[in-house]
Amino acid sequence: MLSMLNIFRLIAFLEGVSYILLLGIATPIKYFGNDPQYVKLLGMPHGLLFVAYIAFAVLLRQDLKWNNQQFGFVLLASILPFGTFYIDKKYLKAA
Repeated sequence: MLSMLNIFRLIAFLEGVSYILLLGIATPIKYFGNDPQYVKLLGMPHGLLFVAYIAFAVLLRQDLKWNNQQFGFVLLASILPFGTFYIDKKYLKAA
């Protein structure tokens, strides 16, 4: 069975991938190709993954013993491209 940490790692990975696809593929197609369908297609799943990432970070903060600075980095990573991949390597794999 998957632990909360492993579920969080999966959500972090999927959130990172969805963000890269949204910024790197869907948004350029929307503005340069005048076709917003990909933003609509990827926007909702990314939004749900973003909310799940934040919720799991809050739930796991105490278990992983993150101080305020570490917790701030984990939250900040959710809005930076490739940020969740860094968090996985730095804070989640070692846990």
